[in-house]
Amino acid sequence: MSASNITSTHPAVLVLVGIPGLEHLHNWISIPFCTAYTLALLGNCTLLFIIQADAALHEPMYLFLAMLAAIDLVLSSTTLPKMLAIFWFRDREINFYACLVQMFFLHSFSIMESAVLLAMAFDRYVAICKPLHYTTVLTGSLITKIGMAVVTRAVTLMTPLPFLLRRFHYCRGPLIAHCYCEHMAVVRLACGDTRFNNIYGISVAVFIVVLDLLFVILSYIFILRAVLQLASQEARYKAFGTCVSHISAILAFYTPAVISSVMHRVARRAAPHVHILFAN
Repeated sequence: MSASNITSTHPAVLVLVGIPGLEHLHNWISIPFCTAYTLALLGNCTLLFIIQADAALHEPMYLFLAMLAAIDLVLSSTTLPKMLAIFWFRDREINFYACLVQMFFLHSFSIMESAVLLAMAFDRYVAICKPLHYTTVLTGSLITKIGMAVVTRAVTLMTPLPFLLRRFHYCRGPLIAHCYCEHMAVVRLACGDTRFNNIYGISVAVFIVVLDLLFVILSYIFILRAVLQLASQEARYKAFGTCVSHISAILAFYTPAVISSVMHRVARRAAPHVHILFAN
């Protein structure tokens, strides 16, 4: 068979709609996203520079913070530049394989971020509940192993997705009603039996959120119990004060994800732009 007679099972390019129903407001919507991206770049780059430059900050808590900053840089840069191109220049086309790469980075680095937040909860648990063993437990070797485990888990769980999506025939058009290539948004364009993709995607999401969040909550139960047993009120405030920024990061990461997931199930009749804004 000649090469000219071989047809691809997927479109060469996909089209990201942006936020359906709010296309006329894309320029205005871009303002908070551009501001957030600028702050993410400046804040995380500054954080990484300070931690790298100051030897006194080469401690477990700050090394985990550096991991979180690096992950945030990659995660935001995976989606925001293309989103802003959609909002500003109506540049909606994305190569099919570039879409799969974006999806892989988006989901794998989200899993990494969840794992690093869990590692930071473990760090606070050891620091407050077992302070005398802090330096012997959280050694440089253990932190390196945790970092490798964070990357390995995410890559292992997400590597199958691009290969699973390549095997489908896409007959529902190239339009993705979203600002970026998210797994289920791409699956909806495919024909054939997509049950395995649906089950796999939901299973991974539930596994990550439930497992990581459960261990984070358990860590803070032990931390809270240890803090309340401290003799002075000043010591209690100081101990719990070291956890406030971490708790804020956890709430900022998990709250929109949980709300978005719940809304997809209990508010299915809500306008598409509501779900997409929560996802963004």
